[in-house]
Amino acid sequence: MSADGGIGQRLRAYFGIGYRTDDRIEQRLTELKRAKTIRRLLWLVGLVVFGNLFVSALDTVGFTVAQLIEYWPEFEEALTDFFPMTTHFGIPFVDFGVYLDFLQGRSNPTAASAALTTLSIGFAGTVLGIPGALLFGVLGSERVTPFPFNFVFRGTMSTIRSIPALVWALIFIPLGGLSPFTATLAVGTDTVGNLGRLFTDALEEVEDGPIEAIESTGANRPQTITFGMLSQVFTPFIAWTMYILEINVRIAVTMGLIGAGGIGGILNTQRGLFNYTNMMATIIVIFVLVVSVEMVSQRTRSYLRGNSDGEGFLKQLFRLVQGFPQRMAESMWR
Repeated sequence: MSADGGIGQRLRAYFGIGYRTDDRIEQRLTELKRAKTIRRLLWLVGLVVFGNLFVSALDTVGFTVAQLIEYWPEFEEALTDFFPMTTHFGIPFVDFGVYLDFLQGRSNPTAASAALTTLSIGFAGTVLGIPGALLFGVLGSERVTPFPFNFVFRGTMSTIRSIPALVWALIFIPLGGLSPFTATLAVGTDTVGNLGRLFTDALEEVEDGPIEAIESTGANRPQTITFGMLSQVFTPFIAWTMYILEINVRIAVTMGLIGAGGIGGILNTQRGLFNYTNMMATIIVIFVLVVSVEMVSQRTRSYLRGNSDGEGFLKQLFRLVQGFPQRMAESMWR
């Protein structure tokens, strides 16, 4: 007698269940076994498909371990230029003096002025995009614009988001070439799509009580939206705007890589000269700029939340530093 059959008989004997009930128990156990087997097969098929896609992607980009081994010596040589070494008291240290010599040089533009340009592109682009983001974000909410008309505005924001900011800069070249002007326009346009979508999602979560209270006073539709809906999401709006500012400053850095000015332009120039030491000095400036903006943004959002996360300054700084490379990479194609 099978174990499952023994369980079924014991259940029948204990509860005094008839044969038909016992038969249903047996059938249910069989269904559970079948479902478990199907799940395992689906997992197996999913892993096989995932593995094939991964191998296909590696093949498409020509990624091989042999290539890593072949070019690793050249990379090691470049690392010695990225991090020039010196010794103090017989102990090796990175020679930061070499970086300072480059940063304090009389290059045109200087690293400080280029960093200010990058910060200005990110900040100005964010401010320029806020009105459009607010307009499309509000009209994209089903609570404001009836379905399906709200999807006109949602679709517009989706279209904007589908085009990376770097591509928007290329689209705006006829307006002023590749310059900080077109970079700011590109960041502003990108802000409309990204920030507007966040605004829409926030409005979908507002409570009905304040809206009904405003309507009961005889308020018209614009007053209901302003005082019944927007008043509830004022704090999240500021928090999301500060978050987008972080992203836009990183995007502004990458704008320089295509010749649109800012600190990224200096980085691109030094890359073209294969001057890895000066590249690293420029990367340090980018690091300080981006982390400083993120720190201000995070502290602002923490203040708006009433510092509910209880995260200390040093812990927050460590987290920002740790995730810096990934955030920079993600920002290039936002």
